[in-house]
Amino acid sequence: MENNKQKKLSIIDYDNEFSFKKNESNLSISFNRIAFIFFIFLLFSLLFSIKIFYYGAKFENKNSYTYNKKNFRSDIIDINENIIAKSVITNNVGINPKLVKDKKKLLLKLKIIFPNKNFSLIEKKISKNKFFYIEKRLSPEKFDQIKLLGEKSLITEQKITRIYPQGKLFSHVVGQIDDDNNGISGLEKSLDSELKTNKDPIKLTLDANIQFLIREELEKAQNIFQTIGSASILMNVNNGEILSLVSLPDFNLNKREKLENVNLINRITKGVYELGSVFKTFTVASGINSNVITSNTKFENLPKNLTCAGRPIREYDDKIPTNLTAEEILIRSGNIGSVRIAQKVGEEKLKNFLDNIGILKKINFDIDEVGEPLPIKWGKCKLATVSFGHGITTTPLQLAVGYSIISNGGFKVKPTILKKQTNRNKKIRILNKDVSKSINPILRKIVTTKAGTANFANIGGYEVGGKTGTAQKSIDGTYSNKKINTFVSIFPTSKPQYVLIVLLDEPKPNKEYIYHYKDGSGWRHKGTPFNTAGWTSVEIAGKIIERIGPILATKYKEFY
Repeated sequence: MENNKQKKLSIIDYDNEFSFKKNESNLSISFNRIAFIFFIFLLFSLLFSIKIFYYGAKFENKNSYTYNKKNFRSDIIDINENIIAKSVITNNVGINPKLVKDKKKLLLKLKIIFPNKNFSLIEKKISKNKFFYIEKRLSPEKFDQIKLLGEKSLITEQKITRIYPQGKLFSHVVGQIDDDNNGISGLEKSLDSELKTNKDPIKLTLDANIQFLIREELEKAQNIFQTIGSASILMNVNNGEILSLVSLPDFNLNKREKLENVNLINRITKGVYELGSVFKTFTVASGINSNVITSNTKFENLPKNLTCAGRPIREYDDKIPTNLTAEEILIRSGNIGSVRIAQKVGEEKLKNFLDNIGILKKINFDIDEVGEPLPIKWGKCKLATVSFGHGITTTPLQLAVGYSIISNGGFKVKPTILKKQTNRNKKIRILNKDVSKSINPILRKIVTTKAGTANFANIGGYEVGGKTGTAQKSIDGTYSNKKINTFVSIFPTSKPQYVLIVLLDEPKPNKEYIYHYKDGSGWRHKGTPFNTAGWTSVEIAGKIIERIGPILATKYKEFY
């Protein structure tokens, strides 16, 4: 028993001693190991955190939308701050055929997301084994759906993209950019540097609401008169601010396409045309400005035709009287009377007058697409034909400037579509003030009197005045039966504020169209009797003024 107890005690003592030594040793070793492991873990955590922060910051920087980025372009907005052009981050998705594992399965998944895609074409592209995009500018919903597919072959990317919320509405003004984000036409080109560096939006003088209404009426005109194109410009005659500039056909800015169709020309700024009788206003104005005539100067025994260098000059209407005042010559749009006025003015004075109001030379403008009038070789016959708008060319933009100067009291005007802090520069008079006092009432009578050629523009409450112009198009040096019909209107004539030009390119008569006089008489006429500006461009201008007049009279009521 004692031996057993002794044995048991020794075992217990042994165990206690062993346990104590073992615990002391393990505690020391475990602490050192844990400290070492913790240090390593902390070091790796720190390094990993720094790496995550670095790449996270880099990723955030890469996709952030800040004005100083390489692909950023500042917004373009209209006078009411409606967005016309904007740079946004968009999502694109493409296919890397080399990563496609199950082509049928991939196509089936894509058909669910893009049911309207041409998958036969996509399948062919996959077979070519080269990366290609299947959709650009994905909506957030589509982008999420693509990511949820979990297909490694679907490559997504985020990119700063230029979008145009107004679509076609300002296409000829805004212009295009290329795939490298450089402007190649319109304001995108002429303001390329400013758009890339400015933080603030670039504000235009254009009004999207008015632009929409005018464009809509021009589209209707294309259907009515089957034109190959049309154009309109609405400008403030006092400060040159352009509220609307439309040229049809136009194009969708959101589709980057190479524009090879010459019919897509900007007819207002780039189109160079013979515009016909709208030049007769300049002839009469030059006579008044040079003090060789007044509006009451009489011209008697005017012949029905003249001959110059073997070529006849005739009246467009045999009913025009042979005895007319200068005012009546302009109201009735007489060719022979215009020639007689020009002969009184003289070649040098008429040339200087046209040059002074900006008709003869290329104009400086906010966009680069500007046409240059054809040079003129002056002489007696050229003096005669220029007097009624034959054998002389200009752009509708320059025509608007010329009419602005004639109607605003004779002050110089610089047209612009850029809204600056002030576009009201110091007024510089370049014409005798009597020109506007004499011309404006005559333009009003062209619209209000039966002898005038623009009765369909007599819209109540707006005091519209204006002048028509019907010109044959010159094709390969020969005059054709194809026409350019133009109407230039000024309103209100008692205190001119706006010039509106409507140009129709190659209009055709419409046998079914119903015309209505705007004087409340109820008079109506079916069919286009003559393919002249009075029956085409004037009709459309009247409809435009009816629609935009209330906006101009309320939003821009300070002018009334």
